[in-house]
Amino acid sequence: VQLQASGGGSVQAGGSLRLSCAVSGRSINGYATAWFRLPPGKEREFVAATSRNGGSLYYADSVNGRFTISRQNAKNTVYLQMDSLKPEDSAVYYCAAGPLITSSLRTSSLYPYWGQGTLVTVSS
Repeated sequence: VQLQASGGGSVQAGGSLRLSCAVSGRSINGYATAWFRLPPGKEREFVAATSRNGGSLYYADSVNGRFTISRQNAKNTVYLQMDSLKPEDSAVYYCAAGPLITSSLRTSSLYPYWGQGTLVTVSS
C-alpha cells in the first residue's frame, strides 16, 4: 500500500489549502484514514481522521471548525480542506491509513501506511 500526499504550499494567514492523499495498492474501504502534522521543533500531532467506513470524522481541538477531512472511495483519495489558516498550522502534513478501530485513530504509531509528507507554510 502506498500513499502520495500533495497540495502543500505557502499561504497567508486566513487563506485556504486543500491537501490530497492518493492511495494505491488496495482500496481505502475498510481502512481508517488520517492526517497528522509535524510542526517545526515539535512532535508529530494528530489533525483529523475518518473511521474505517468513512462515516465518522474526528478532529483535533486546534483545527475543529476550520479543517475538513473527506474521502472519495471511488478515487481512493483522502482530502484535507484547510480554511482560516493560522501561522501555527505551519508544518509538514502526513496522511496515514490502516485497519484501525475508532479508539486508536488519534495514535500515529498504530498506522501501518504513511505518505511522504507535504509542507504547509502559513505567514502572518
